[in-house]
Amino acid sequence: MSGDTQIPPGVILAGGQARRMGGRDKAFVTLDGRPMIAHVIARLEPQVSRIAINSNGDPSAFTSSHPILSDSIEDHPGPLAGILAAMDWALTLKSDWVVTVATDTPFIPANLVDRLIRAQNASRAPIVLAETPAGVEPVAGLWYTKLANGLRGSIKTGTRKVTDFTEEKDAVSAFFAAEDFFNVNTPEDLDNAEARLRALR
Repeated sequence: MSGDTQIPPGVILAGGQARRMGGRDKAFVTLDGRPMIAHVIARLEPQVSRIAINSNGDPSAFTSSHPILSDSIEDHPGPLAGILAAMDWALTLKSDWVVTVATDTPFIPANLVDRLIRAQNASRAPIVLAETPAGVEPVAGLWYTKLANGLRGSIKTGTRKVTDFTEEKDAVSAFFAAEDFFNVNTPEDLDNAEARLRALR
């Protein structure tokens, strides 16, 4: 990666309550006997130097020892604020790059970070997003942390869609299978995820 050859830190965006899950916080929805975020941590942890969690809820609700990062932008204006929190945290670690993933994607692949880095090395792009046949996964990506001030300004002037910002910065994609980013958004999705975990045993 340009500017940093070290393994980047990673941040899990734990975006709060989900209406289609009965208003429960998706991070704590039980999947195969564990909170969903525990599955994401288990898959991401071997791939990054450190992990933090972006959440605006009660930090004491998280039982892991990972740092909890709240949004620095008032009114919590969506996932871009979480990505900004991830960049700001990575900058305190003197890291030029940070990886983000969503808390509702418990099957992220074991080579996610490696493939994001390879795509960045090939393109020299400041942002690399995961993409599947279903489309871009806008919060699963590798971000150049020096974009933080520009992102802060974009949010303050009204940018809310992640893809509006990433397109402006000429992001590129690393391609993955659709099942790598299966999103658990509904009770039916949760049942399907349980079945998949049983099949993987």
